[in-house]
Amino acid sequence: MDPSAQIPAEPIPVHLSAVRRHFEISLYFLLLTGVLTLVCTGKLDLVTILVLPAAMLFKGYRWWRGKGPELSNRIATWMTIAYFVFFPFDLWIISRMLAAGAQNPALYAALLATVHLMLFATVIRLYSATTTRDYLFLTLMGFSAMLAAAILTVDSVFLAFFFIFLGLAVSTFVALEMWRSAQGTVTRAMETGTSAASELHNALAVTSTGIALGSLVVGAVIFLILPRFNGGYMSGLNLQPTMMTGFSDDVELGEIGEIKKSSMVVMRVTVDGGILAANGVHWRGVALTKFDGKRWYNDPHEPTTLTSPGEEGWFRVNSKDDAVSKEGKPIHYTVLLEPIGSTALFFANEPESVRGHFTDDFGRTPYGQRHTYLLKDFTGSIFNPYHSYARLEYEANSRVPTPPPAAVREAGANYPDSIRETYLQLPTLDSRIPELAKQITARDNTPYDKAHSIEAYLRSHYGYTLDLSGPPQADPLAYFLFQRRAGHCEYFAAAMTVMLRTLDIPARYINGFQTGEYNDVAGDLVVRASDAHSWVEAYFPGFGWLTFDPTPPSNEAPPNLFAQLSHYWDWFQLQWGEWVINYDILHQITAAQNLGRFSRDWVERIRTEFSNARRQMTDKMKLWQERVSRSSSERAGVFVIFGVFVVAVVILRPEVRRRLVVLWRTRVLPSREMTPHLATLQYLEMLRVLSQGGIRKSEAQTPMEFVASLPQGSLAAPVFELTSIYQEARFGGKPADPQRASSLIDRIHAFLRKK
Repeated sequence: MDPSAQIPAEPIPVHLSAVRRHFEISLYFLLLTGVLTLVCTGKLDLVTILVLPAAMLFKGYRWWRGKGPELSNRIATWMTIAYFVFFPFDLWIISRMLAAGAQNPALYAALLATVHLMLFATVIRLYSATTTRDYLFLTLMGFSAMLAAAILTVDSVFLAFFFIFLGLAVSTFVALEMWRSAQGTVTRAMETGTSAASELHNALAVTSTGIALGSLVVGAVIFLILPRFNGGYMSGLNLQPTMMTGFSDDVELGEIGEIKKSSMVVMRVTVDGGILAANGVHWRGVALTKFDGKRWYNDPHEPTTLTSPGEEGWFRVNSKDDAVSKEGKPIHYTVLLEPIGSTALFFANEPESVRGHFTDDFGRTPYGQRHTYLLKDFTGSIFNPYHSYARLEYEANSRVPTPPPAAVREAGANYPDSIRETYLQLPTLDSRIPELAKQITARDNTPYDKAHSIEAYLRSHYGYTLDLSGPPQADPLAYFLFQRRAGHCEYFAAAMTVMLRTLDIPARYINGFQTGEYNDVAGDLVVRASDAHSWVEAYFPGFGWLTFDPTPPSNEAPPNLFAQLSHYWDWFQLQWGEWVINYDILHQITAAQNLGRFSRDWVERIRTEFSNARRQMTDKMKLWQERVSRSSSERAGVFVIFGVFVVAVVILRPEVRRRLVVLWRTRVLPSREMTPHLATLQYLEMLRVLSQGGIRKSEAQTPMEFVASLPQGSLAAPVFELTSIYQEARFGGKPADPQRASSLIDRIHAFLRKK
């Protein structure tokens, strides 16, 4: 039978009951949560983002004031039919325009058009709902909105909305079932505003919260233990990734200033050694060689293909120039790169080796996958041939050059022909630019000193600003140097590169990112779009390309409480992406290993604490024993305690009695001489300890035969010594030290615990 057939289609009575009121409130906030979740994905068009919440809030206001439906069922039906006529236009024109730039425009446009239809139907039905069937339809629309949001985003904000939605969903369906069951009964409905209604609201709220939390716990357990795999029907589907646009393989003066106004996270870098090892490091992306007066670019060329990863999947990307000194500070780091509008990879200086998941978007491959490869251009920049629309993780080893300045000054100016041909190119320049370069370096004799002088001059005589409003200039570089005298990094880098070339010093323009902000919570560097940066590399024979940064520091606000809280939020987002969005079988294995390690650490900690507590108790008992031996008033108490002990020994089992006797004779009131009875007790205690470690003596074995059956090692020696003490004390009457026997038992116990 169709469940919907059981739902009455009669109009809702005019009077309000407490159950219906609770249902209406839960349903409204359920729909509002679904709509806000869709809006917060950032994937809807501006009209929908503005109109939809406004319509929801207006309806909520009228609902709260007790107003009836604004539309009749007939008008609502005709409006829905009219939208179905409009739907093809939305699918092929409007949504297709909104889907431009997506990885799969046709599929993304279909999803957007469907979402528009769903939201339109939700609003129309919300403004015309009169029956329980209408309200059930709205409830299902709320679920559809959350499902659409789950397809459009995997952001951690979705998690917060999902928690709220789950509690409201339980509350809505419980109230709906109670209200539907109460219809047609002869009893008077519970009215709103009464104490009974308040108790009902509180009970439903507590019940819904409890069920929601229980569902989350069960769902989390299932999520963690359910086998997961990287592949699947939807593994390669990424409808509209959030990509940072603007960073590309060529730069027009003024572009980076727009990128730097965004706070979007570009990558997270974890450096071995933390912030101290990463201090002053720039994340190098692309090196550009050609300048036409407004734009830096590279001529088309055939890149070098890096194939056949070495051991454990490492690509060796060292420079082939053996004449270049390889001295410097080694640095190892891991990069988690967000989708950007470029295939460039980012490294600290030029990398020596790199490995990662370099593949297409239809599945991940482990390190060392046979068909992965990288591209390397003539400037040493590294590119991923697969334009990834998802996060890309890789690790690398680099060496940051730190040559002695005195040695670089002696490098001279004997540049290879290939370097001169490529890195001394200049367009037609304003004559004041080479004159300024000569004035700055008039007192310098070496290329290294000239480079430092230009760097220092630009940093000290020009200002930093992102506000470069005004009409486009025919010669932006001359305008920056002689009129505006302020700009952002690309103007400083372009000016220094050009001035070095006018002095016949090979130089190139570098595009990448600054070090980033260190997150002490996650232990990584958060590099944002606002960290986009340009700097200069100059060539020195024997030392290769050295970095110069002529951009003066910007006036950054000091860190505050909000900045520290943002570190925790950033850490949460990172964990959300790593352990929820990218959770797979490898993460399950890691989680199981961490859980096993955690449990072992706790067991060892409990054992250590128990051993320390036992040692402290033994010391206290010895101290108390000495006090008793010196005080006659406390001897009476000893006899009372001894009497209780005797009663306990009589009542308890023989094994417990023997154990207590051993503890008493060896720990509490140790005997000064070994008796046959005490030797027997200690030998039995040794056998008990051995049996706990899985070593048991057969009844057919003599004590020495049992010792002979043990493997030679650290265990056999104390067992043999204690067995000898036992036999000599019991059968030979030879004197022995009881404390020595107790220490041997402790050695055996410690050995078995470490085993």
